[in-house]
Formats: sequence, C-alpha cells, structure tokens
Amino acid sequence: MSISSRGVILITGASAGLGEEMARQFAALGYDLALCARRVDRLDALRAELPVRTVVRRLDVTDDEAVFRVFREFAAEFGRIDRVVVNAGLGKGAPLGTGRFDANRATAMVNFVGALAQAEAALEIFRAQGSGHLVLISSVSALRGMRRSMTTYAATKAGIAAIAEGLRAERIPGVDVSAVFPGYIRSEMNERVQQRTRFMVDTRTGVRAMVAAIEKRRATAYVPAWPWVPISMAMRLLPLSIVRKMV
Repeated sequence: MSISSRGVILITGASAGLGEEMARQFAALGYDLALCARRVDRLDALRAELPVRTVVRRLDVTDDEAVFRVFREFAAEFGRIDRVVVNAGLGKGAPLGTGRFDANRATAMVNFVGALAQAEAALEIFRAQGSGHLVLISSVSALRGMRRSMTTYAATKAGIAAIAEGLRAERIPGVDVSAVFPGYIRSEMNERVQQRTRFMVDTRTGVRAMVAAIEKRRATAYVPAWPWVPISMAMRLLPLSIVRKMV
C-alpha cells in the first residue's frame, strides 16, 4: 500500500451505485482501493479519477472460484486487505408463482450465495493476517418479510444479516463484523423507482451515512439514521398489516 494510505479496502459491485460512491468517499479519506465488478470499463473510468492507489479486477460474484481467486490476488498485490465491503447486489424479482423464477433465482444467487462466497474469501484473508473488518451490506427490507417483487430480495438481505450476526457471535480474534442496513438511497438499482418515494435520499448523502457508520465499525447500522432508526424499531414491533403500508 502507499505510504500515506490509511489501509486497503476491497469493495465488490464497485462499478455503479452505492459501491462506486463508497469508493470515491473512502478514497477521499485516504484509503487505497481494491475494486471489482463485472463492468471493468466502468471500474477503469473510476480508477482514473481517484487520488489513491486503486487496483481493479473483473468479478462476477456468482463465480465461486473467481471470488476466491480475485480476493487472493488483491491481498497478494497490496500485501494485506484491511476491510472488505460485500456490496455487490441485484434488485430483480417478481411475485412468487408468476412465472419468473429466473429473476428470483438470479437475485438469490447474487445477493446471498455470492455474499456467502465473498464472506468466506474475506475471512480466509483476515484469519491468516489476524485482523480485518468485514462489512455486509443488507437492507431495511431485511427486517420483515416483503411482498410481491420484494419477497426474494428481502429474504436474501435477511440472510446476509444473519451471516453477520453469526460471525459476530463467533468472535474471531482481530476481526470486526458490521451489518449495514441502508434505507431508500438513490442508486442505479432503484433508478426506475418513483422519484417521490418517501424518505429517498440522493446517492452521495446516503453513502456518506454508510461510510460514517463503517468507519465507526458499528456492529449494526441503519442509514441514514433519520428516519431509519425509528422506522426499523417500528418495523420489528408492528403488525405486518401496518408494516406493508410503511415501506
């Protein structure tokens, strides 16, 4: 890593949306970056604008062997990885039983199985070096079962949160684990969602809240804190009939 670097952060799904903006904001804080995604052209363009050492790799997180290979390559090139942000995600989905199992399966494979592979690869590195910070990007939709096209997506994000909690319970020496639950943050994934969606914030504002929580190594963070901390509490306690009207 460069002499002035605060450490090395590996971010998956960094070619667009939240991952791309996290790369910019962590670079501004002085971190060197290991960025991966399927669209290498987008990564190359992002690398050109960042003021820190940045290495990019193509990665499809549904390719298990590639996940382990790319993570190991990054660790070898930088000498260590201090933080891994499991961010790559897919927002496809359809109501179950409507003939779109392909969309729901794709979401499950990227968001959960892909995240599992990334967590395995990250912890292999962290256990070997005796330290590290694993960040799993979940969603406020993980707090309760969601309806229609959100059912599978919410289930995968709940699974990610469960992985984070299980790892924290394990208390791996030198390793911190954070689960981040973003609320409505504008990104490429939800660009087709109505602009008037309640509580939606722009990408930069939302990611700023995410980065602040990650820097504090919070075990669990609902971001932006307002209004998602009180909403998350209500979602856990209120009847499902009311929750479905809230989100």
